[in-house]
Amino acid sequence: MPYLKIQTNREVTDDAKQEILRKISVLVSKNLGKPEQYVMVRFDPAQPMMFAGDAHPCAYLELKSIGLLESKTETLSRVLCQFLNDELKIPSERIYIEFSDAKNSMWGWDGGTF
Repeated sequence: MPYLKIQTNREVTDDAKQEILRKISVLVSKNLGKPEQYVMVRFDPAQPMMFAGDAHPCAYLELKSIGLLESKTETLSRVLCQFLNDELKIPSERIYIEFSDAKNSMWGWDGGTF
C-alpha cells in the first residue's frame, strides 16, 4: 500500500537504480511500520528539471500510503532527503516531497480494496 515515486534530473545507471530501489523499499517499510511485501517503489528516468532557477541536481518524491500520519512526515522527510543525498548527492534543500494519506477504500489491490 505504500507507494514512493522518485523523479530527478540526475542520470543514474540501471544497476544503481535497482540498488536504490531495493534500499529505499526497506527504508519506507521501516519508517512507515508497514510490511515490505506491500511497498511499491518507482524510479523514473532522468527528466529535465529546474529548482530555484537552475538545473543543478534536484528531486521530487511522492509518498502515498494508507494511514500516513502527519506526525510521521517530518521524520520521513529527513530520512528520505538524507538517503537521496547519500546515494545521489542531491542536497536536501533541492528536494520536494509530497505526502498523501489514502483512504483504504480508495486503494485497490488484488481485485479489491484495502
